[in-house]
Amino acid sequence: MHTDRRTNQAKLIWAALVAMVGALAPAGTAVGDNISGTNSAIKRTAYPIAVQENTSGDAGAGREVATVASFDFTLAGPFKVLDPKGFLARPTEGLDFEIQKWKDVGAFGVVKYRVTATEIEFRLYEVSKGDKPTLTKTYSRKEATRAITHKWANEVVKHLTGEPGFFGSRIAFTAKASGASKILAMDFDGANTGAISNNSSTNILPAWSPSGGIAYTSFMRGNPDLYVTGGGGGRPTAIAKYRGMNTGAAFSPDGSKIALTLSKDGNPEIYVINAKDGAIIRRVTDNRAIDTSPAWSPDGSQIAFVSDRNGGPQIFITSANGGGATQVSFNGNYNTTPAWSPKKGKSIIAYTTRDGSNYDIVTLDLQTKEMKRITQQMGNNEEPSFSPNGAAIAFARAGQGIFIANAEGTGTPVKVWSGSATGVDWGPAPAQ
Repeated sequence: MHTDRRTNQAKLIWAALVAMVGALAPAGTAVGDNISGTNSAIKRTAYPIAVQENTSGDAGAGREVATVASFDFTLAGPFKVLDPKGFLARPTEGLDFEIQKWKDVGAFGVVKYRVTATEIEFRLYEVSKGDKPTLTKTYSRKEATRAITHKWANEVVKHLTGEPGFFGSRIAFTAKASGASKILAMDFDGANTGAISNNSSTNILPAWSPSGGIAYTSFMRGNPDLYVTGGGGGRPTAIAKYRGMNTGAAFSPDGSKIALTLSKDGNPEIYVINAKDGAIIRRVTDNRAIDTSPAWSPDGSQIAFVSDRNGGPQIFITSANGGGATQVSFNGNYNTTPAWSPKKGKSIIAYTTRDGSNYDIVTLDLQTKEMKRITQQMGNNEEPSFSPNGAAIAFARAGQGIFIANAEGTGTPVKVWSGSATGVDWGPAPAQ
């Protein structure tokens, strides 16, 4: 990390352009079997779920279903995926359910499936509810096996928690590319990675729109201008070409506006522009300090941002209409890159904090002031972004790649992409 050798103002500029710098640098419940999205017990005891591999029929697809489903449930939050080596029931059991054998291995839920040439049939059994499936779905194999399995896993999460899953959503980020940097997007689990930007310049700080488009800053015309393109890439459209910085875009929840940092008047400030034509709607901050990294609250009424107005970089919150700003981060003298959780009924932000010589991810409940560590003693971790349901957080680990962690701070983060990455942004919920 180079930030320790810079002044406070340079640190804030670095926070706004952190993806560019990084891209160019070397490289279950304790009682009962149901899960409740509001049940605090799931924070203490994960729900044990078993996925039984079935290779009868299409063996390759059968193995892929088990692998993908197990990975999905591992990242889902309140689940503990049981090791198949301990299963007492044999795969020859098929879609039938010998309840006692699953009780004996401690399973609360059991996923079974059958793959044929034309369809995949899934069943969920809940041990406490007997030997009949509580959820069944059959999908035509017109889609890829991975995509079908993600859909099923989302159904299971919704059935057991009452909340939607995020499987099938995508993550955008900045990656180093031969002396420059490019924007990539991938499935949340690292599959189907592809380029969004298509130039040999520096491209940084991608941001998803609610409809699945991506905005990013590019130096392709010399100035750091803001461009918008489709979620699969393609020819970008310049949306903000103001003199100086046009960086750190964040779409409003309804997609009609973009908050970003502009330095057209000399000092980096937060502005809101029209998402269609880039016209300035309002200036949100007006301070001699550097203000960067805007993030909208889920209801669109507030904006979190980074400022050094009180010394080192800290997280502030202001009305989306502008006005006075309130500092909310107080742990240490270096806190940047805020991201707002979309979880309903909550007001939680995640951000990067410097802990000694390392950088870590924390969350802060703005109502209760409770802080949770998502990473600690795991290298340098930056730029958190919440999953569409708020259950998980993606972030970049310097020199290693992109990881996903439980938003409750439990368990071990899982790597989903290897390489030098910055500017992580998790896209909208998948189509159901």
